[in-house]
Amino acid sequence: MTSPAARTALDLTSDLPVTALEDLYRDLHRHPELSLREHRTAGKLDERLRMAGYETADGIGGTGVAGVLRNGEGPVVLLRADMDALPVQEETGLPYASETPGLMHACGHDLHVTWLAGAAQALSAGRDTWSGTLLVVGQPAEETGLGAAGMVADGLYERFPRPDVLLGQHAVPGPAGLYGHTPGLILSASTDIDIVVHGVGGHGSRPETAVGPVVTACFLVTRLQTVVSREIAAGEAAVLTVGRIEAGTRPNIIPTEARISLNIRTQSEPVRERMIAAVRRIAAGECAAAGCPREPEVTVGESFPPTVNDPETDRRVAAVHGEVFGTGTILDPGPATASEDFPHLAPDGLPYAYWFVTSTPPDVWDAAPGDDLAEKLAAVTSNHSPRFAPDLSTLTPGIRTLVSGALALLEKA
Repeated sequence: MTSPAARTALDLTSDLPVTALEDLYRDLHRHPELSLREHRTAGKLDERLRMAGYETADGIGGTGVAGVLRNGEGPVVLLRADMDALPVQEETGLPYASETPGLMHACGHDLHVTWLAGAAQALSAGRDTWSGTLLVVGQPAEETGLGAAGMVADGLYERFPRPDVLLGQHAVPGPAGLYGHTPGLILSASTDIDIVVHGVGGHGSRPETAVGPVVTACFLVTRLQTVVSREIAAGEAAVLTVGRIEAGTRPNIIPTEARISLNIRTQSEPVRERMIAAVRRIAAGECAAAGCPREPEVTVGESFPPTVNDPETDRRVAAVHGEVFGTGTILDPGPATASEDFPHLAPDGLPYAYWFVTSTPPDVWDAAPGDDLAEKLAAVTSNHSPRFAPDLSTLTPGIRTLVSGALALLEKA
């Protein structure tokens, strides 16, 4: 038997202005904005929230926007979408591709904002079916890990009611029409680390008079690949990626320093601390072996917390999603090594549910090589790819996930 929340969600989203929402999505995709510069995007969302009857405020935490709809007694439910784009040159060939060179919505946040705008409109139109308070948040700077914490620090929950529960979702690769729910840990923690290797500069023709930091940095990068394979137990999940190495100005000049930036992904604090200690030890060891004049500078930078769903909240939301979309559409992918700053919106242990919405176009999925889900997932473009292009068929389903999830937690009218 279908629950009232599922039936109501289907009713409220059946008359959505799909064409107008598609136009909004295309517009957002054409005009991506980097973290903490999402002024235009925030303005578009703020305008739609006000038109739907929400009390709004912008500029929260820099460029964040929030809207509240008070609708009688009941819980406060927060719905969140992140808004920022990435410094990626788009290669999708879409007719609505980014018009800003070197900048693209390569992670689907434009789709997230459209989902949120549609859900806010549907829930406002159907306010006679539920009771409580909706808090809708357009969050900046998810990609840098600064947006959620920034909004809270800037008084989000002083200006608006503090939520009792939070809901968030993300577009991911996979055959459109699946919804990934994992009770408990669903996303990993992430930590950035910067290393500066100090050498002795000189002429390329006389390396014996210098200490080349580039060579040392190369040994260091190679050695770092052993941290996971040799220092982390096989049953633990961990990833170490060196994403940047910079040094020098000309081929015949030995520079005085080299800079390395890396990222670690972990699912427990002890493993994180062990990896940071290993990075420090290996950096110091390689620099000592090379005869560097100074010890390396190792700086632990921005971090994302692990995303850990409240099991009961996730169970309730997953159950209503199963009713809305049918048997077999809900899967438990287990913890992923990706990271999010969404938990920063839930201080002091506020419960939340966070899930995935698969978004690969059917023709792309069918054409991908592989005989099973894992092989095809490895073949299709993923988030942060210059060719990442979610299918527009996910527009209405992504709105329905938010609407049905909210209705499952709000009081009946």
